[in-house]
Amino acid sequence: MTMTHIPTTTIIGGGLAGCEAAWQLISRGCPVRLYDMKPQRYSPAHHSPDLAELVCSNSLRANDPTSAVGLLKEEMRRCNSLILAQAEANAVPAGKALAVDRLRFASAITAALASHPLVELVREEVTELPPPSREATIIATGPLTSDPLAEALGRLTGRDRLAFYDAIAPIVYGESLDMTIVYSKSRYDDGPGDYLNCPMDRDSYRHFLDELSKARYMPLKEFEEPKYFEGCLPIEVLCARGEDTLRFGPMKPVGLADPRTGRDPYAVVQLRRENLEGSTYNMVGFQTKLAYPEQTRIFRLIPGMEKAEFARLGSIHRNTFVLSPLLLLPTLQLRERPDLFLAGQLSGVEGYVESAAMGLLAGINAARLATGRPLAVPPEETAHGALVRHLTASDPGRFQPSNVNFGLFPPWEGKGRKRERGVERSRRALAALEKWQKEEGI
Repeated sequence: MTMTHIPTTTIIGGGLAGCEAAWQLISRGCPVRLYDMKPQRYSPAHHSPDLAELVCSNSLRANDPTSAVGLLKEEMRRCNSLILAQAEANAVPAGKALAVDRLRFASAITAALASHPLVELVREEVTELPPPSREATIIATGPLTSDPLAEALGRLTGRDRLAFYDAIAPIVYGESLDMTIVYSKSRYDDGPGDYLNCPMDRDSYRHFLDELSKARYMPLKEFEEPKYFEGCLPIEVLCARGEDTLRFGPMKPVGLADPRTGRDPYAVVQLRRENLEGSTYNMVGFQTKLAYPEQTRIFRLIPGMEKAEFARLGSIHRNTFVLSPLLLLPTLQLRERPDLFLAGQLSGVEGYVESAAMGLLAGINAARLATGRPLAVPPEETAHGALVRHLTASDPGRFQPSNVNFGLFPPWEGKGRKRERGVERSRRALAALEKWQKEEGI
């Protein structure tokens, strides 16, 4: 197939995911039409006309490949990622993390794409989805997708499958819990249940509330409004409503008698498993705007969680995303419209790196679709595969966006210390990635 016969792929959104998708396509000889509404129109969070503008932190987090996000970055490097290459070319000192000069970073990515002969950069807003076509479209409009396009996406997917505010509770690694204190029981059930319970007496509960009431939390961004739902309020809001509000809400102890005492505790923090293996647990009802260091400090006051390690910390913020387990194929195509790919935070991931990684996969598969090749899904042992598995194989009733973490990976069967397991996970993932790249010609 000659270049002139390769259909043009449309990409809507010039953020990290859209730019990475464009790079993967043009690196394979596929022409791209990239739409970005700036500078014609800016979202409340954007200020620069450049592509790939970082609107929050300038950090892409840990670089160590024995961490989950470090491994994801290493996989992206091996897949010729534009975002990683320019991040490293425009890095600023940040210890063991990868942080960038955000202005130089965005400028370099804009220059790389705008000057490329296979890229048509269109500076206008897209308000409607294209009709079904043989040409692929990648939607990568991010957490602040404009209202008209979000409405169009809602009509396609079902409005009940499109969320705008993301209330996330922390996730803790099961192996970091003190099981001499924590016990298994579901409310009112006889015998062990499906939930883990961290019991509190009156003193520990009051101490927890006191620290929670004095803690530092993250203020809303200028572009966010405090649209909290009564059934999903931040724990600090509940705490401010009175001493017993949490104890009669998400920390209600009724029906959760401690088998060691035979009595209900004064208050209980319940943990619900995130996967069948029980490697990670969700803190039930603990969505929060607390600053991350405060979350770690205060949640370690909970009996049984004194040495808790977190796969993800809590947050509440504006974030447009779809209910991907019901809507997406592992190739990142919409089930009902395989000509449409979703990438970035819109697909249901959290974070700069994760968003770019989903752009990378969407770009690879859009290129394969354009050139008549079978689409490819990365192995589950890889960080990319673990994210895809989260997006497409999670329980739809419990789905929430997530950063990459080892709790999303297949169960770990070996032993060893945390870092040793990270080294071995990294080795296995990179070996699986290399094999996949050779087999699929990626």
